[in-house]
Amino acid sequence: MKRERGHKARLYPDSDQLSALEDQGHASRAMWNLLHDWWTMASENRRVQLKEADQAIRQARKDIDWLSDLPAQAAQAVLKTYFRAWGNYWEGRAKAPTFKARFRSRMAIDVPQGRDLGIRRITRRWGVVKVPKVGMIRFRWTKDLPVGKHTDVKNKVTGARLVREANGWHVVFRVRTETKELAPQLGPGVGIDRGVAKPLALSDGSFREHDPWLSRLSRNVCADWRRQRHVRSTLASAVREHRTVSSGPMTRSQACAREPSAAPWTGSTRPPPDLPRPSA
Repeated sequence: MKRERGHKARLYPDSDQLSALEDQGHASRAMWNLLHDWWTMASENRRVQLKEADQAIRQARKDIDWLSDLPAQAAQAVLKTYFRAWGNYWEGRAKAPTFKARFRSRMAIDVPQGRDLGIRRITRRWGVVKVPKVGMIRFRWTKDLPVGKHTDVKNKVTGARLVREANGWHVVFRVRTETKELAPQLGPGVGIDRGVAKPLALSDGSFREHDPWLSRLSRNVCADWRRQRHVRSTLASAVREHRTVSSGPMTRSQACAREPSAAPWTGSTRPPPDLPRPSA
């Protein structure tokens, strides 16, 4: 059984690569807006075909120089996404596609072919991905991907999409893996109710108790809590000692200031202990 999933990772481009990504992102947004204007005007009296839109995109890339900053496959991906948006609108699943403003839309660049990515793991936590017309960009490796010797016909990265978020650029890999189909349950159905003393109560009147692993887990959690409390108390004591040593020995006035204030003198012949005795 095929399973399609996405994996998002943070990109770390340098200054030149960041500028190239910005140019491609703006070119992709402009391609969408030009395609939307052309589609709106051309489809007033007839329904536009996908082939005609493809020819319009090819001509626009020849006439406008900065549109060539966007790779040809990424431009074709913009057309397919736009055409799919209209299909969703005609079938009642979404609203009609609209103009993408500069500051109210999210920049995105599509890399539809997974073979062009050249994903490679360089260290335990870092990998590199090849972006067309940009080069090799480092990304944070947080999950294993079917690349290198782990890739085959059924397990591979089919494409990617570069997206600009508030904290920088990210890459979203489209991953296809082969998973085993679950065997059908041939037994009778049963209802389950969850509890505390009895974790599971079944509709046939039986119960399921906690396994021994739960007691071991609780002991480990308690041990971790005691260890963290000991570390916090040790750090607090070290901080207090450091403050005492750094401030030096206290003078008599500082020691008196830290002591609680004594009761007021009522005028008796014997003054309070914190006041100096009158001289003879």
